Amino acid sequence: MCGIVGYVGPNPAIDFLLAGLQRLEYRGYDSAGVAALADGRLQVVKTAGRLANLEAALQETPLTGNVGIGHTRWATHGPASQKNAHPHLGGEGEVAVVHNGVIENHSSLRARLTAAGYLFHSETDTEVIGHLLAEAIKSTPRNFSQDSSATNGDNHERTNPTSAHVPPEVQDWALTVVKKAIACLTGAYGLAILFRDAPGLLVAARCGSPLVLGVGEGEHYLASDASPLAGRVEQIVYLADHEIALLTATSLRVAHQESGHVEHRLGPIPVQPGEVDRGGFDHYMLKEIFEQPESLRNTMRGRLDFENATAVFGGLNLTPQQLQGVNKIVLTGCGTSWHSALVGEYMIEEFARIPVEVEYASELRYRNPPMEPGTLLFAITQSGETADTLAALREVKRRGHPTLAICNVVGSTIAQEADGGVYLHAGPEVGVASTKAYTSQVATLMLLALYFGRLRHVGPRTGRRVIEAMRQLPDLAARALETNDAVQRIATKYAECRNFLYLGRQYNFPSALEGALKLKEISYIHAEGYPAAEMKHGPIALIEEDTPSVFLVTRDAVYDKVLANLEEVKARRGPVIAVVEEGDTEAASLADDVIVIPRTPDFLQPIITAIPLQLLAYHIAVLRGCDVDKPRNLAKSVTVE
Repeated sequence: MCGIVGYVGPNPAIDFLLAGLQRLEYRGYDSAGVAALADGRLQVVKTAGRLANLEAALQETPLTGNVGIGHTRWATHGPASQKNAHPHLGGEGEVAVVHNGVIENHSSLRARLTAAGYLFHSETDTEVIGHLLAEAIKSTPRNFSQDSSATNGDNHERTNPTSAHVPPEVQDWALTVVKKAIACLTGAYGLAILFRDAPGLLVAARCGSPLVLGVGEGEHYLASDASPLAGRVEQIVYLADHEIALLTATSLRVAHQESGHVEHRLGPIPVQPGEVDRGGFDHYMLKEIFEQPESLRNTMRGRLDFENATAVFGGLNLTPQQLQGVNKIVLTGCGTSWHSALVGEYMIEEFARIPVEVEYASELRYRNPPMEPGTLLFAITQSGETADTLAALREVKRRGHPTLAICNVVGSTIAQEADGGVYLHAGPEVGVASTKAYTSQVATLMLLALYFGRLRHVGPRTGRRVIEAMRQLPDLAARALETNDAVQRIATKYAECRNFLYLGRQYNFPSALEGALKLKEISYIHAEGYPAAEMKHGPIALIEEDTPSVFLVTRDAVYDKVLANLEEVKARRGPVIAVVEEGDTEAASLADDVIVIPRTPDFLQPIITAIPLQLLAYHIAVLRGCDVDKPRNLAKSVTVE
């Protein structure tokens, strides 16, 4: 969940480190720090709090050097404080390390290292890694002199006279040290390491926590995702689990922890600079809400086959015959992705008539549910790095079942480990609270429902009707965005309330859950989502004059039932915000406040109803002075358990 950056090349490292951390701050913003090697010494500057605090500290203590690492933290072990901020030094300052992940055996390692005389200055599990590296340095012979580690050389494919050449023997030594240290670790880690005695060398190691290498001209970059590299490089390398990378200004070498050298594969960077900027909006979240017409268009592009009345997928890696043998589908995810799975359950069961089970990934990874032959797993994740979802996928795959991913990030771990899957093509999502990824996930699940349905009993007439409706989605989403002004006025009225209820039925029940989650995430207001009919089985006790109920009242099969639930709230003097479809005067007349959305078939309503609920959460959070892009205690990509 933390953000990692690194640089080695001819330029001052701090320039990229700060710019990269700015793009990664959504991954953690409890504290931040940087380290660079200059004049034979590892310099470290770190602060608690937001990145602005680090920038201010660097004005007083400038950092020099052409090789460096940086980190923005989401706290796991120890509170957010300067002493717990990364980087951490090992031994007597021989090595500096930053870390994303959790070391599960840190307590026993700390006890052993303490007994060996190492002093700990933080409460983090990361400092253990620094001291393990220092210990490994002591036990690893050097076949090079101190001077040779910084001599200039001319035997590289690309040369840069301003960069230090790192001889092969120095790289071999560093590789041995890192292998010894990480062999002691149990858990997940993404590491960036600097050695005092290896100027010009940046080392990265990965096990379960993503790292991306950027290949430039006479320089190399490192980051925990591709966004900091946008605009700086055209080619990247995704580091795989158990791989170690040794980067100098002019060379890149990748080795497996056990099997030795591996041939790394260069690929194009999937992110462009404009995609990770705010684009004139006050917040990334608002920008991403307004990007949904385009993100939906991109998700569906090339996947609607009107002639054959079906959806088209290029990466499922299962034949139609194999998919016809599927007799049960398990959808798994966390948070917002779990809500999209609930919508997918309704869609797939309605159109394909295949039983669907929705599982929290955090529970599925430890459960032992019966899974008969013919069960297919879909792992749903925006980042492709969610630790619980990855573990659930691996467990189901281990049991011999096919696994597919619905993912937004090309080259992510889950995308690589699944047997196949579907990319969302929604574009980078920087705001911590997911918006456009959610609606793209739901659209993708509808495409899958159509595809599986056409493999079974859905006729071409129904298939074409679904396609015609889906083709209208981008325009309908644009019309839903026109509610922004009305939603902002409603937000002003209710921003000081402390509790909200979100109520809907059938397809709109998951939408109620998602709307409540959005409000909780970014405004810190307590909110709960329920099926509207369940209200009188307990939650109706919460109704009072300062507890608004947000009703999703669309013209579906249970419209009259939801109206009856709405009137029950009104009878108890609870304020009602109703999301209604155009032309619905009946529901509008009963509510205190109304948000009018365009009409759409019930199976696509969760996409359209999500938009005003996202706007409502956004505007309330802004009115309450909350940081909507970086809500407290949350991070974008949950890469730790």
